[in-house]
Amino acid sequence: MNTVSQIKERFKVNKTFLDDIITNFDTKGQDFGNQDRNALKLFQLNDKTLNVKSFRVPNFVNQVAYKFFRKSKAERSYKYACRLTTLGIGTPQPVAYYEYKTPFLFKNSYYISEQLDCDLTYRELTKDLNYPNRDAILRAFTRFTYELHENHINFLDHSPGNTLIKITDKGYDFFLVDLNRMNFRAMDFKTRVKNFAKLTVHQELIEVMSDEYAKCIERSYDEVFSLMWYYTQDFQKRFWRRRRLKKKLKFWKSN
Repeated sequence: MNTVSQIKERFKVNKTFLDDIITNFDTKGQDFGNQDRNALKLFQLNDKTLNVKSFRVPNFVNQVAYKFFRKSKAERSYKYACRLTTLGIGTPQPVAYYEYKTPFLFKNSYYISEQLDCDLTYRELTKDLNYPNRDAILRAFTRFTYELHENHINFLDHSPGNTLIKITDKGYDFFLVDLNRMNFRAMDFKTRVKNFAKLTVHQELIEVMSDEYAKCIERSYDEVFSLMWYYTQDFQKRFWRRRRLKKKLKFWKSN
């Protein structure tokens, strides 16, 4: 098995430690967060806590694709994090990525970043519509998203759990996670507004974000809201259609 890795310059002195936690990922470290799709573990390195994400082995077609044609999720996560950091966009500090390949297939991959503790994520705002200072947080989040767009960053997984929020004396700081799906190019108005579609089903949250984004982009509130609400509803329809289809497929397979 061939190993490919890239380590951030200031962590190269810790290469032996990083190699060890990847080699022994299954038996070391502390489980963290949701383990359904990919495994997440925490490891202590001196005074820093490292977050290691182990991406599951892809299906056969993608094993070929990642081996020869596409960059892995781990490599993209690392390189996108480096790019965001350079642009001054919040994200947990990247440390390294590792890949394991055979001569013809792609196997395991890992992304390492510094663990970042937060006060909440966007998801809390959707679960508790009376969350303290909800409107102020939503408006700050919307301005953060506008900053992404102005920097030609289309975060394709802009969903409730993928923005960490820290409360500071000056307001709110935002940090993106799950970085492997991004486009870096200028966006037209519709693409910008569509980027909000996965965040919430609640119309009152859409109203606040529409109002703030309209101010940022200097468009009318009605124009922004009607488009943001349309894309939100369209995403929900397609999401639940896929869910129903998956349930039917599982039923047919089980019979």
